[in-house]
Amino acid sequence: MTRKRRRRRPSAARRRYESRRGALLSGGVLALLLLTAFWAEIWPYVVGTAVTGGMGGALWWLRRTDRLIRGRDRRWREADAIGAGQRSLAEVDAMSWQEFERYVADLCRRDGCTDVEVSGRSGDLGADVTGTLPDGRRLVVQCKHYAPHRYVPSGDMQKFVGTAWLHHKADVAVFAATCPFSRPALSLAVQHGILAVHRDLLGLWNTGTPLPELLPLNGTGQGDHTHRRRWKNTYGS
Repeated sequence: MTRKRRRRRPSAARRRYESRRGALLSGGVLALLLLTAFWAEIWPYVVGTAVTGGMGGALWWLRRTDRLIRGRDRRWREADAIGAGQRSLAEVDAMSWQEFERYVADLCRRDGCTDVEVSGRSGDLGADVTGTLPDGRRLVVQCKHYAPHRYVPSGDMQKFVGTAWLHHKADVAVFAATCPFSRPALSLAVQHGILAVHRDLLGLWNTGTPLPELLPLNGTGQGDHTHRRRWKNTYGS
């Protein structure tokens, strides 16, 4: 004799799930019927809500994209600034003149300068690096990558004085070199308001001193005759 299998009753959780699903389906059908019946009266509100929601979504996406771009740019600048401050002067000495110009541009960017450009060519009339300081002033930089035992002659400074203000319309003019300046060149720079970044000031700039803080130090820091003779004996052989 065959035994009849007892039909299992659904669990309480299953019954609650089916009840909620049925209620949702019924509510959806009712909403669709009401929407169809009153579409002529409510369609402007539906369209307005959809447009407002779309505009809000677009605004959220634009703000999110802007934050991501700004974050990547900030991280790039921080990494670039760290790299600029980690080089030793010996590594700077080993650069080519083109690499030195790009390095000076990196230091400017590290200090918050914007629109920084490197000419990278001859005939630039002394404007090897240009940019805008954080306070809005126009920056023009002449770069000279000389051996540490050499001196920037007054002739180089005279040429830059003749172009920095009148031709390039600089608000701040900087002459950055990997060596000291001759006494006439340094005197000429101070007289005409050119910041002479000699080797000692370049060391300060390289290790994190912002460019605006070097301006009051113009004309100082090259050391005495003994200091300069030691540089010549060390690097001039």
